[in-house]
Amino acid sequence: MTPERHNRLSSVLNKRQGDITIVLENVFDPHNISAVMRTCDAVGVQEVYVLNTKIPPHKKWGAKSSSSAAKWLTIHQFDNAAACFSSLRNRYATILTTHLSSDAAPLHTIDFTKSIALVFGNEHSGVSDEIRALADGNFIIPQVGIIQSLNISVACAVTLYEAYRQKMNAGQYNRRSLDDVRYNDLLKEWGFEEGI
Repeated sequence: MTPERHNRLSSVLNKRQGDITIVLENVFDPHNISAVMRTCDAVGVQEVYVLNTKIPPHKKWGAKSSSSAAKWLTIHQFDNAAACFSSLRNRYATILTTHLSSDAAPLHTIDFTKSIALVFGNEHSGVSDEIRALADGNFIIPQVGIIQSLNISVACAVTLYEAYRQKMNAGQYNRRSLDDVRYNDLLKEWGFEEGI
């Protein structure tokens, strides 16, 4: 690996945010998943959770949408909601779902500078009752149109760029979020080893 390549990978890893993740529940279109992954990579989200309790596990993502983003992310696939949420609870302080309800918090009132997992649901039915019951609350993206929903990849992008804005303003991209072990593991995973 050239010094330039190493510097590029190090620069990206220095911006990765270890305290925010995306969870996709039973999202069946791999192109939607890969579009979400591309946004995650763009704003420095390293971990993505894919929970499939009603559909088979995904074997590949839509290559055209992701531009190979999946290879730069850590993807966790689960087929059991309890196991998925146990893993999330060990790493993130708050879990919120996207759901249009009377108690849902508007997107811009959420503090994204804190440890958080954000759950996005199925293209047709949204986040399931089971998952909402396991989460800490709901949030919505304010809208004024007739149709009160966005495509999942668009909703995720809007949400993550609000998180990016808040974290950037708080200076969280100016300091490394990943610990040394995680940082070095990812650097190796991405191809920087002696002799490569």
